[in-house]
Amino acid sequence: MKYLFSFIAFIFITDLSSQTPDENLDFLFPGDSIPTNTFMLDEVQVFQPLKFNNDEEIKRYVILRYRVKKVYPYAKLSAERMSVIDSRLSEIDSKRKKRRYLKNLEKFTYNEFSEELRKLSRSQGRILVRLLNRQTGLTAHTIVSEYRNNIRAFIYQATASLFNISLKDEYSPFDNYEDYLIEDILQRSFSEGSLEKQDYALDFDIDSLYNHWKVKK
Repeated sequence: MKYLFSFIAFIFITDLSSQTPDENLDFLFPGDSIPTNTFMLDEVQVFQPLKFNNDEEIKRYVILRYRVKKVYPYAKLSAERMSVIDSRLSEIDSKRKKRRYLKNLEKFTYNEFSEELRKLSRSQGRILVRLLNRQTGLTAHTIVSEYRNNIRAFIYQATASLFNISLKDEYSPFDNYEDYLIEDILQRSFSEGSLEKQDYALDFDIDSLYNHWKVKK
C-alpha cells in the first residue's frame, strides 16, 4: 500500500527549509517548548478507486459490504478462540481429556452462538466460511476435522451442502472476484476504523490485487 502524505510532508518541509531565515514560519505544537518549522503528517492509506460498469454492480458491492461487516466479527472471534483452545490443549496430556474438553467446548459454542448464526443468510454463511480460511489459514472442514473428528466434519459438510455452502471453500481473491471485493472492503474498513483488524493467516497486497483485476476483468 502506497503512503502519499509522508512524501507530501517531506516536500513541504524541504520547501520551508529553503527559505531565508526571515521568511521561515515557526510552529509551536501543544506540549512543546521550542518552536519548529518542520512537522510530519500521519501516514494515510490511499486506495485505488473501484470501477463499476452500472448501478447494479454498485448495488451488489454495497450489499456485499453489509454482509462482510456482519460476518467478519464471527471469523475474528473464531480465530481468537482457536488460539486459546490450542494453548489450553497444549496443557492437557491425556487424549481422552482432550476429546472431552473439545466436546464440551462444542456444546458450549453451539448453545452460545446457534441462535445468532441461524439468522445468517446463505450468502453470509458462504462469506463466513471463506473468512474463516482467511483468518486461520484452515478451511472450516479442516477445522472441524482437526478439533473434533472426520465423522463430525462429514456431517457438518453434508448439512451445509443443503444450503449450497461448502465448508471446504477457500479464500482466493486472485481467482475469485467476490473475494477480491471482500479484501477491498476489509482493508478500507480497517483503515477507517469501522472493523477491528486482526492478525490473519492469509495476507494479500491490495495494490497487487487491484493491478491483477485491472488486467483480468
